[in-house]
Amino acid sequence: MPRPRRTLVSLEDTPYYHCCSRVVRRAFLCGDDEYTGKNYDHRRGWVETQILKLTEVFAIDVAAYAVMSNHLHVVLFIDIDKANQWSDRDVVMQWHQCFNGTALTQKFAKGEVIDEHLVAQLKHQIAIYRSRLSDISWFMRCLNEPIARQANIEDNCTGHFWEGRFKSQALLDEAAVLACMTYVELNPIRAKMADTPEQSDYTSLKLRVTAALKGEQPKTLLPFIGHEREHQPKGIAFMLSDYLELVDETGRIIRDDKRGAISANAESILNRLNIPTANWVKIVAEFGHLFHGPVGTLQELSRYSEHLEKRRRHFAKSCQHLPLE
Repeated sequence: MPRPRRTLVSLEDTPYYHCCSRVVRRAFLCGDDEYTGKNYDHRRGWVETQILKLTEVFAIDVAAYAVMSNHLHVVLFIDIDKANQWSDRDVVMQWHQCFNGTALTQKFAKGEVIDEHLVAQLKHQIAIYRSRLSDISWFMRCLNEPIARQANIEDNCTGHFWEGRFKSQALLDEAAVLACMTYVELNPIRAKMADTPEQSDYTSLKLRVTAALKGEQPKTLLPFIGHEREHQPKGIAFMLSDYLELVDETGRIIRDDKRGAISANAESILNRLNIPTANWVKIVAEFGHLFHGPVGTLQELSRYSEHLEKRRRHFAKSCQHLPLE
């Protein structure tokens, strides 16, 4: 039985969540459809553009994404502090980038005077918008619905384009986050859609590699900030160069089936996380099969389950595969 999304999100335990959506029709999201002979590669651009647009709207950052032939992956970071720091006007302006709002919020956005008896109603509406702007369900809704409408128009049909519910799983520690990001970004290589990371079109990895060649990081993605330190900025606590090297060499192993090709520099990340190289390759190659619920050590899993009032053993079977302790 599917669980309400609110029962799977615990910001006390982690701001990171992996989400996946799949199409329901035979027609592909993108790529070549052998049944119809049509090519849908242009739809990958639709999805990527919408993902990056939403990072400017929501208090949610994208750490990784990959657009495949019949599904998409995103790794999201919920920035609840950012949502709480927005002024009421900021919240309304952010919401109006995706939705029209109400006559009342439109009036407020224009700087017009709000009648005193409507102030409480306006405050309530703004509180709802603020909550939605840090909600992964609303993020995925704003990602999937426009794509479905465009695809239906192009296919000259109506009905569902995506499966009814996107899948989501909590990533409870930095090892789980790193493994899931690598799994997502290497999807095109595992699927033989690309030979190397820099050839993996419509992925966050290609965006990062392209920016790194200029000595930069993409402004639309959650940045890598180096090693943990006091008063550190928001971001992923690893060196970008180490991460790119680790992903590249992991991809070569997965593609060429050559064990032991992780260099000393890339292996420094695995040593920090206490993950043997062989275990790392298995985790990344089989992440989608190994983990069907929250991902993390049993200690983190216990804390997460306690906060959500769930039995730990409900998720522990899959996480026992995670050799992170």
